Amino acid sequence: MTHAMLKGSNIPLAAETVRAELRWTPGQGVPDVDVSALLLGPGGRVRSDEDFVFYNQPRHPSGKVWRLGKKRVTEGLTDTIQSDLPGVEPDVGRILLVASADGVTFDQVPALCILLYDASAVDGEPLARFEIKPETGAETALICGELYRRGEGWKFRALGEGYSNGLKGLATDFGISVDESDVEESLPPVVPPLPPAVPQQPPAYGYPQPASAQPAYGYPQPQPVPVGPADPNFRLPPQGPQFIGR
Repeated sequence: MTHAMLKGSNIPLAAETVRAELRWTPGQGVPDVDVSALLLGPGGRVRSDEDFVFYNQPRHPSGKVWRLGKKRVTEGLTDTIQSDLPGVEPDVGRILLVASADGVTFDQVPALCILLYDASAVDGEPLARFEIKPETGAETALICGELYRRGEGWKFRALGEGYSNGLKGLATDFGISVDESDVEESLPPVVPPLPPAVPQQPPAYGYPQPASAQPAYGYPQPQPVPVGPADPNFRLPPQGPQFIGR
């Protein structure tokens, strides 16, 4: 039997290995959605950055919490986190199940929900289903729910708490140190300005060239002969037989 969860409600978990499946309906203008997990220790914060399981770090070092990746199903798209609860380190008290939408608000993600399965039951019905409704429409990251210890066992609580500053803001709140270079890598590359245009030199025919002009194709260029005033005493030589037409 599947428990239809309301925000703030919880159920005990008898299953030891649970699969948390985030599901939504894709379409035109719908952003890509990613699921992540934060393992929280004493004080409700991560013990180190290794307690953040997401697309760039898909498996926790303990091997007990990991991403299964995206999958297309009849109802839409899914992204999934799986947890082996008995093997989770004793000082981890809560595992947050987080959705992020790559800077786009969740009011553009239709039919968003999280389903919890007993991973050992093949083709079993969900243990729980929580329909997630953003409260303001400006959320770009959501804490969908949490797995948390209660006595010797574990429980699941439906949350649906939103952040308007994305996965970075959410993760920072719980103690993850975000490298600013990761943000810079996501920005478009800076295109260096073009060098200033080199003015074209006038052609050599009939125009004096600057002294710094380089020879063309490795050969020195002839220097123009300066033209002065005409000599009044200049006379052409007398024409001889070499100028007589044939």
